[in-house]
This record gives sequence, C-alpha cells and structure tokens, in this order.
Amino acid sequence: MIELGVNIDHVATIRQARRGHEPDPLKAALLAEEYGADAITVHVREDRRHMQDDDVRRIRPMISTRMNFECAVVEEMIRLVEEVKPQDVCFVPERREEVTTEGGLDVIGGFHLIAPAVARLKDQGMRISLFIDPDMNQIEAALKCGADAIELHTGSYAHANTATFEYELARIRKAANFGAAEGLRVNAGHGLNYDNVKPIAAIETIAELNIGHSIVANSVFMGWEAAIKKMKELMVTAKLEAIRPR
Repeated sequence: MIELGVNIDHVATIRQARRGHEPDPLKAALLAEEYGADAITVHVREDRRHMQDDDVRRIRPMISTRMNFECAVVEEMIRLVEEVKPQDVCFVPERREEVTTEGGLDVIGGFHLIAPAVARLKDQGMRISLFIDPDMNQIEAALKCGADAIELHTGSYAHANTATFEYELARIRKAANFGAAEGLRVNAGHGLNYDNVKPIAAIETIAELNIGHSIVANSVFMGWEAAIKKMKELMVTAKLEAIRPR
C-alpha cells in the first residue's frame, strides 16, 4: 500500500520564527508516527532556515519508522548524513536564494558528483533516492548512478492549470511506470495537497508520497492528528480505487 512520509521542516520553520524551543520537531515526528506516518522526512538546508543539525541528531534514534533525510550533494551534508545514519537519503537540488525547491536534480550534469556520493552512502547501508523531474533521461542517469529510488518532482503538476493538468499527470505516470519497470522504488512529492493528491496517489507504481507544507498548514485549523490522518486516508483511498478489479 502507498506510504506517507510526513515532512516536518515547517514545524521547525515556525519555531525558527522566534528562535525558541517550540514547536519541537521531535514531538511532531513522534506524534506523526502515532497518527499514521510511514516515514519522517527532514531537510537540512545549507542556511539552516528550518531544521537544525541537532534536530536530526535528536530525532533519528527516537523514531520507530524511517528517517528520510533530504540534502544537497555537498560534503558538509554528506558528513552529517554519515553521522546521523538515516535509513533513507534523498539528494535534492538546492539554491540559497530559493524559497523552496524549484525543480529536480540535474543528474546528467552532476553525474561526476552524484554517483560517488550515492556509492559512498550505499556502502554504509542507506537507501539512496534522487529527487528528479519526470524526465526519462534523468531517470536513466539515476539508474547509472546506482540510486535505489527516485522521487518525482510534482511541482509542475501541482501548479498546472486546467489546460495542462492532464499533460503533467501523464508525464508523472509515464515516468513512474518507467522507473518501476527498471527496478527503482518510485516516490513523489512537492506541492501536493488535499485537493490534488489523489490522482498522484492513484498511480500504481508510486510507492510513497512525501508531503509537508500542506499538512503543517492545515494542522493550524484541524490539528496535527486530523491533518495527517486525512492526508493518509485520501492517499490510501485513491490507491485502493486504482487497483480495485473492474
């Protein structure tokens, strides 16, 4: 069944607004697991705008599911990953001036850096994913890099208008099916919310969705438990409807 990775970065964003101690990302992670999260996703950025090094150090030994550690392919982050030892690592593109991740990793252009990083962390028993656009050439490069998984960037789908919605959905479906056929675990995420998640969750070859901002934002109104459970319910319902015999 499809899995939900709850990204808790924006719990830390709220905390960093006052540079205080609450809300605590560790508490958010533990409660997210209790409410149905299959993994806890964290992203330590170069500028430490939300998650801090100490956050991931505290969270990793306390959770009972999986830590999915998102980071740039830079030595500073690779060393932090080696210290924390998450089960999953997802390499993502990162620019200091961006508000949020703006697109997929250019695996083709960065192959000389990405492939050694993948091998280095795989040798330590971590499952490595690459966050990429739904592009066949990038998926082939991910395979050549030795990645175990890919996470398809759903930003273009999430921002599509009526005219482009079906096209963007078809791109993701085609990429997911291709990646899965080649033996990759296929995850997806970025910009997914309660209104647009079901068509993505219904793609049979997608194993996991990583969702953060929408869950955190809606928890202001409905509470952390309800926000997580509602997202998981939408995902599971969509998957069951897709695989139900007709």
